[in-house]
Amino acid sequence: MARLPRLVLPGHPHHIIQEGNDRQLIFREDEDYQRFLGWLKESAREFKVAVHAYVLMPNHLHLLASPSTEEGLARMMQRVGRYYVPWFNQKYQRLGGLFRGRFKTSLIDSDRYFMMCSRYIEFNPVRSGAVGDPTDYPWSSYAHHAGVRQESLIIDHALYWGLGNTPFQREAAYIELARQPLSAAELDNINQAVLKGWPLGSDAFKTQLQLKAKRQVLPAKRGRPFKARPDT
Repeated sequence: MARLPRLVLPGHPHHIIQEGNDRQLIFREDEDYQRFLGWLKESAREFKVAVHAYVLMPNHLHLLASPSTEEGLARMMQRVGRYYVPWFNQKYQRLGGLFRGRFKTSLIDSDRYFMMCSRYIEFNPVRSGAVGDPTDYPWSSYAHHAGVRQESLIIDHALYWGLGNTPFQREAAYIELARQPLSAAELDNINQAVLKGWPLGSDAFKTQLQLKAKRQVLPAKRGRPFKARPDT
């Protein structure tokens, strides 16, 4: 089945994933993570993309971000790649591409899935067995949301601000929310949506999205189109 064209709507959050070629490492040392985050911050500011959550894993990365323009996400990711890949190749004396094709993205229904997707992203190191507690992983935004450290890269979404009237209330509420594990079905829905480029939301959200975007937002059904039987 052919891949749908990437769907990006300004002002809406998007779940983004970028993978290493053949699952190879895209981060090997602390300096690699730091460099990538620095260029990500610069690129997000230049192209007016609000980054709400992230995790950098050794062979892939996830972002939750809202662009202000239709081209913002692509331009941000392209700029990061233009700086990071040559730097990485020179450092490790390698040639060729680092990432597995273009990044993948899924447009998110904020009301129903934003917080779920944020937790999905930030708990990736726990699910992988890298750490037992998300606070112990230095390359994600969980510590920011839990009040352990502040990150200038992160622009908190209105739904995070709505968790409380003070930073302490918001952080405590987020920690409590994060303690509720995602079900296998929830994990699979988020994962399949971003890998296949589908929007993540209710049927009503997808219908409204299709009308707003004026284009198909879900894969067509398999099989040939139904033909009416000729009159006899």
